[in-house]
Amino acid sequence: MTQQQPSKICILGGGFGGLYTALRLSQFPWSDVPQPEIVIVDKSDRFVFLPLLYELLTGELQTWEIAPPFVELLQDTGVRFHQGVVSDINLEQKRVQLQDGLEINCDHLVLALGGETPTDFVPGVTSYAHTFRTITDAYQIEERLRLLTESDADKIRVAVVGGGYSGVELACKLADRLGNRGRLRLVEMSDRILRSSPDFNRETASKALAARGVFIDLETRVESIGKDDITLEYKGSADTIPVDLVIWTVGNKVSPAIANLNCKGNQRGQIAIAPTLQLIEHPHIFALGDIAECRDAEGKEVPATAQVAFQQADYTAWNIWATLTNRPLLPFRYENLGEMMALGIDNATLTGLGINLQGPLASIARRLTYLYRMPTLDHQLKVGFNWLARPIMNLLH
Repeated sequence: MTQQQPSKICILGGGFGGLYTALRLSQFPWSDVPQPEIVIVDKSDRFVFLPLLYELLTGELQTWEIAPPFVELLQDTGVRFHQGVVSDINLEQKRVQLQDGLEINCDHLVLALGGETPTDFVPGVTSYAHTFRTITDAYQIEERLRLLTESDADKIRVAVVGGGYSGVELACKLADRLGNRGRLRLVEMSDRILRSSPDFNRETASKALAARGVFIDLETRVESIGKDDITLEYKGSADTIPVDLVIWTVGNKVSPAIANLNCKGNQRGQIAIAPTLQLIEHPHIFALGDIAECRDAEGKEVPATAQVAFQQADYTAWNIWATLTNRPLLPFRYENLGEMMALGIDNATLTGLGINLQGPLASIARRLTYLYRMPTLDHQLKVGFNWLARPIMNLLH
């Protein structure tokens, strides 16, 4: 009797979708078939727990807590990690080409490359604005803030473009960090901030911004960004304002490797997938997170958020395991657990499961929820211990 060869699973992208799919797959029982070979490919060497990236700018958290290296998270799981950039994906042959020349052939492919912030549709964004999605982005903003803080400038003028979650959280955190020296403005094209948010969160956020003196420009479009100014258009008239730092949080686009795929998608470049998270034309290929246009078991479109990717990972892992062990596949059922936002240091808002919470208590609840969602038990214990020990250490110093 010939020994069955283990399946090869390649996961592109190590965010909430990709990493959590790999970790779940490594935990399933593989008694019926050989344990598959799993490889994750990501352009960074670290996983980034994006909802806590803001806390790096205020010094509330350290890099190792929110961005542990993949190698550390994947030890003892049997999952291999390869750092690289995807240059080409051949869906028919289930083959992935990386920029470093490596070619990966697999039986099952998981597309979880996440989105990118587009910077090419307003003049000056690519050259002069900072995006906020990666550890590198956070370090670059940190360095700019350090130079500004050490300068003899009376005021530090910051413009945050985009009144969604990212923009609002950044504006509050930076206002707290810069204190009286900060002059912050939040620029939003529509007539209100946090358009898709529950009313309670929007109202709490508006109050938090007002309390911190953040100026909000609604119905305002960015015309261009210069080396030390930003030109804003409001109701037909343009105004150029001096600025020291611009952070761009608007928009979402898929990576070129995904955009060039020959498969069904929408105008935003997202891949159309079945409720089982499989590509419609290629059932051996799964897609999740920002790059997928996903409808759940009831046919409702689900939002492209970290919470959704986190839940989709469970289903993707189950459905790959089910495919390999001849079990039924499950259609994705999204459970909206509410939303949380940091609104400055030790301040947050939280709605969900019938609860509305704001202030320091919401901040603690948010931290604990995210601690629970961190990728491995080992990392949860390290971070949790540090969070408990830090206030005690600060008291002793």
